[in-house]
Amino acid sequence: MTMHLITGGAGFIGVNLIRRLLAGGQEVVVVDDMSRGRIENLGELEADPRVRVATLDCADADGFGAFVAGLDGRVDDVWHLAANSDIPAGIADPAIDLQRTFLTTFGTLAVMRRFGIGRLHFASSSAIYGDFGETVIHEDIGPLEPISNYGAMKLASEAQIRAAAEAWLPCARIFRFPNVIGVPATHGVILDFVEKLRATPDRLDVLGDGTQQKAYLHVDDLVDAMLHIAALDGRYRVFNIGPSDDGITVRRIAETVRDAASPSAAIAFGEGNRGWVGDVPRFRYSVDRLLATGWRPRLGSQAAMERAVAEIVGARA
Repeated sequence: MTMHLITGGAGFIGVNLIRRLLAGGQEVVVVDDMSRGRIENLGELEADPRVRVATLDCADADGFGAFVAGLDGRVDDVWHLAANSDIPAGIADPAIDLQRTFLTTFGTLAVMRRFGIGRLHFASSSAIYGDFGETVIHEDIGPLEPISNYGAMKLASEAQIRAAAEAWLPCARIFRFPNVIGVPATHGVILDFVEKLRATPDRLDVLGDGTQQKAYLHVDDLVDAMLHIAALDGRYRVFNIGPSDDGITVRRIAETVRDAASPSAAIAFGEGNRGWVGDVPRFRYSVDRLLATGWRPRLGSQAAMERAVAEIVGARA
């Protein structure tokens, strides 16, 4: 039975990955400091005898290492998902992304090297690219100029992993995520709109003018892609993951959430096409490299958004 260690495993993507790994008859160790993840996100998974949960900070290489030492060398690979997912919080205090996004990567690599764990799957982000406007973003584009601290620390993490792959790490996979949606949502535009309408059912305030346009991928498709990429050959592989479309606007998302959660609410848009400092208002994301390996998403941005809205509104009902 393969043992997978998942950092940030109590978060949104982590719990969906765990469910799929368990369905494949595998064993999971969850390491999470619970700053963004929640033990309740695991639900019934926590009671599965093949799941072990440790509340600790993987940026603390000594504490993390002491825990891994107790696993008797049984860890086969690491899925490093731990990061700060609150981009505005990282803009307000850069130390948040330094600690939770970069130093968690540094600590994870140190522990992997110490115990000879040779396979790493890393959750990176489209935020590493910066703002390319209407240019289609592919994996080899440059220069990379992230405009958020989150993107900067994800890029620094990628660089650290690349150096490790050169020096000692036999297998590294880099997943560059778009906007990922579904349940259990812990952040993101859909959850934000649903929560706003719960507080003020007659009005939905939107950051920016609604013209922001991005690709959205349902978490089920994301996990499919991650598992597909993990099985590919090669020492160091980097892939954009996303739908093969140009995305949808914030206006359309706001209207869909309004119609599902509070149909009589008025939508009040802000000014400008950026929701916050560090927000990339529009990007076009190439997934040709991934498509060439045989993977295809089941849902495009529109269908993924509609499904996620139904799921999140239903979960908050």
